[in-house]
Amino acid sequence: MAHRSTIAAIASPPGPGARGVIRVSGPRAFELVRACASFDEGGALASRGAWRGRLHDGQGAQPVLVLAMPGPRSFTREDVCELHLCGSPPLLAAALARLVALGAELAAPGEFTRRAFESGRIDLSQAEGVLELVAAQDEAERRAATALLFGGLSQRLASLRARLFELRVLCEASLDFDEADTGHVPLEELRERARTVEEELEVALGWERERTRRTERPRVVLVGRPNAGKSALFNALVGGAALVSERAGTTRDALRGVWILPTLECELVDTAGESAEFLALEPEHPDRVAQRVGEHERLAADLRLRVYDAREAAPRESADELLVRAKCDRALEPGPGIQTSALERRGLEELALAVELALASRPTAAGSARELSERHVEALRRSRQRVAEGRALLEAEGPLDLVAESLRAALDALDAIAGHTSPEDVLDALFARFCLGK
Repeated sequence: MAHRSTIAAIASPPGPGARGVIRVSGPRAFELVRACASFDEGGALASRGAWRGRLHDGQGAQPVLVLAMPGPRSFTREDVCELHLCGSPPLLAAALARLVALGAELAAPGEFTRRAFESGRIDLSQAEGVLELVAAQDEAERRAATALLFGGLSQRLASLRARLFELRVLCEASLDFDEADTGHVPLEELRERARTVEEELEVALGWERERTRRTERPRVVLVGRPNAGKSALFNALVGGAALVSERAGTTRDALRGVWILPTLECELVDTAGESAEFLALEPEHPDRVAQRVGEHERLAADLRLRVYDAREAAPRESADELLVRAKCDRALEPGPGIQTSALERRGLEELALAVELALASRPTAAGSARELSERHVEALRRSRQRVAEGRALLEAEGPLDLVAESLRAALDALDAIAGHTSPEDVLDALFARFCLGK
């Protein structure tokens, strides 16, 4: 599908980092990048490859590595450029603003993946694999999403669909022939083919269930300064064995436990205390490593609980977090946040209720993955059911036109997984879940 506009977006995670990425896709991608960049050794994005130079963002120049990917051999099948820059948010914002000033449009959430889908580069189940991969929170989830992205389900369904289509064609062809005619297909052969297709649908259904077998618990992460009371609260909530000490930096690994809320379960994660002092350490230092682990958990959280010591000043409240005041048994004055005491087990029920209400008001990574899996499973079930109906008619020597109609409905169910028959509003809802730059 041809697109007249050229889109751009920051494609790297939010926040500072060693490297940031801006992705540009569309017919003017190379032109816009050439207009704001100069390249070493006189290069000018002449072909596919990596090009080093400097990007002029209107306020100054910054080093850039441009990966040039001419269409149709690109993710979107359009001309694509990736600009790898210093991962400073202000510098990335300035570079993106320059591209927009030159004529690029800001990409909508999921627009790069949608263009890949609309151009036939990937099918809908693979697009869903991109979404699951972005939301993956551990190695098991990453493997499951990768299997979907690289066509595990699509490959299985392609051969299955071919056999189902052939069976439908044979049924329809047999309507026009008597048993003595050359084009007639024996009823026993149709029954055997229907049985094989039904069995393969059952295998595909089992494979899809296995692929998405993962924890469906939302992830809640405790964050805050060292000695804020996170580990004591973790132990009180899940009956864990996190080390509790007055010494800063006791918690280094991310500790996990199942927290039972009023009507659901979640995974509670205790992380190392946040400290600028630790960030200044050498990268290999255990406390510095613990900070990186904690940052990963914070980014992957469905909900963060900002824990602070009731004897200290409260941190600034954030709309993305719940504020939890720990050790309130040691404080004389009230303070903001949910009041808790791990020692006296005070406020734990109130905290559980507040967390459940917060989770109910926002989509979680586990919830999105579950919705996608349910869509695939339901389509496979529907297809298997219609094949079973057709096979029952064949066993009863029923009308072949009714058999063919059941098989047509089974094909439609399979095609919905790949997106061939999905209505536009379904596609809009799916791609709206993506983050910018994907």
